[in-house]
Amino acid sequence: MKNIILISVLPLILIGCGNPNSKPTYGDYGLPKNCRALIQANIDGWRSKQYTTEEAMNSIERNCGANGKNWDN
Repeated sequence: MKNIILISVLPLILIGCGNPNSKPTYGDYGLPKNCRALIQANIDGWRSKQYTTEEAMNSIERNCGANGKNWDN
């Protein structure tokens, strides 16, 4: 069930991203700096079983949700 939620929510998040998220960007240490890069990092981590679905979704919500800090980076 959680996987279905993850798969259905991600396209909506990507569609809502504006110009700052038109391509993935990373900081000086290689960490995701915008929503596109963060979402891809979470998907990659989830696929490699580094993160659970819950951890990936919490990260996306925290950083790219309605009050996320990565929207304008």
